[in-house]
Amino acid sequence: MGFMKKRSNDGNPSNKRRQRSKGNNHPNQHRFGRVMAQPPKLKLNSGQYPTVSIAVPGSVVSNAQTRELQTQLAGQIARAAVVFRVDEVIVFDDGLGSTLKTLSNYKRGPRRSEGEDRISEQSQDNKKPDHLQPSTDPHAFLARILQYCECPQYLRRKFFPMHPDLQFAGLLPPLDAPHHLRRGDVASFREGVVVDKDAGEDGSYVDCGVPNTLVQIDRVLSPGLRCTVQLDPKSYATSKKGSMKGVVVSPTTPRDQDGIYWGYTTRMASSIKAIFDECPYEGGYDMKVGTSERGDVSIDNPKFRLAKKESLKKSDVDEERFNHLIIVFGGVAGIEESVDADESMPLSGEDSKKMFDVWVNIAPYQGSRTIRTEEAVFITLSRLSPYISKNGMASEAEKASPMKQKAIVKKTDDVEFSDEAVSEESSDDEES
Repeated sequence: MGFMKKRSNDGNPSNKRRQRSKGNNHPNQHRFGRVMAQPPKLKLNSGQYPTVSIAVPGSVVSNAQTRELQTQLAGQIARAAVVFRVDEVIVFDDGLGSTLKTLSNYKRGPRRSEGEDRISEQSQDNKKPDHLQPSTDPHAFLARILQYCECPQYLRRKFFPMHPDLQFAGLLPPLDAPHHLRRGDVASFREGVVVDKDAGEDGSYVDCGVPNTLVQIDRVLSPGLRCTVQLDPKSYATSKKGSMKGVVVSPTTPRDQDGIYWGYTTRMASSIKAIFDECPYEGGYDMKVGTSERGDVSIDNPKFRLAKKESLKKSDVDEERFNHLIIVFGGVAGIEESVDADESMPLSGEDSKKMFDVWVNIAPYQGSRTIRTEEAVFITLSRLSPYISKNGMASEAEKASPMKQKAIVKKTDDVEFSDEAVSEESSDDEES
């Protein structure tokens, strides 16, 4: 009796897929494309980078029913700010927000009656010190989540201790911003926190997220202070184990020097008027944009420009260029209601457009009766992004020669892609 020849299953597509998965030893390998290692750098030859600020009312958070949804809403705004390179996010009080409930609709363990849950959780909250009480102010809640999202993951334990507002931080999408470096990344700039370790009279030690290594900077700073540090990429390999040398720089240096987006700052404003009165930039915002479904100009208008009304009649490029742009969003009732609610404003809600250089309708043919604020942020920034990048350069480029047109705005480097480990902020458990 002869032996039966074993049939080969190589032709079976399922077996081929199984063999490919076994042969792929890298758990994060992407078969259909590589992951962008760093966002593209944008460098202007003029060296003038306009700042972009957005103002969002904290009342939008109270429109969400649970703490989980409120946390996700804040994460969407943070994602929009980073994707479109926003420099400042302002959370202002429009006078229309309601007090947040401190109880979540999400319950663990055996089901109990709602009354028992409420009494149990309230008694637990009463035992906590004031700084660990959950926020009932929607503006403070939104600001805390925005700050938490922007902070590099390796610094969050230093600046954000346990707090009820961060209970559902695991639901937040990772920003993957350039300053949110991954383990083992070699970067010229890093965010760090000054540690309480004696470095002599010449400097301080900073924890910049480099594994098992502190960075010695050239200045004496107070422990617990966050700072931006410039490093020599070669020092990652040549420095002594446990210590590196670095220089403290301004947080705007990565952008000004290399065109790298370096996150946003968050500030709170007590009213819509305080947005402009407390502007951190010298000279204030020189381009103010208000968004409203009752805007007097449509972004779909072929003649639309980010320009002041008096300069629309002129062709002077300098009149159109701006240094500090702010885009203000309204809450559920719009900017007009926010102006009416602010007693310090000399204007009425009907005259809200007089506060802005551009009063624009960003979705003139919307299919829904309403556009939620978190949706409006994404829509507005995406539609205004081409005008922001031009920043008054369009007319100059049209007058320039073809060679000069290409040199006005350029990327410093080609986009690099990587299949290395996923971001440490990611919720994926694929790290080996």
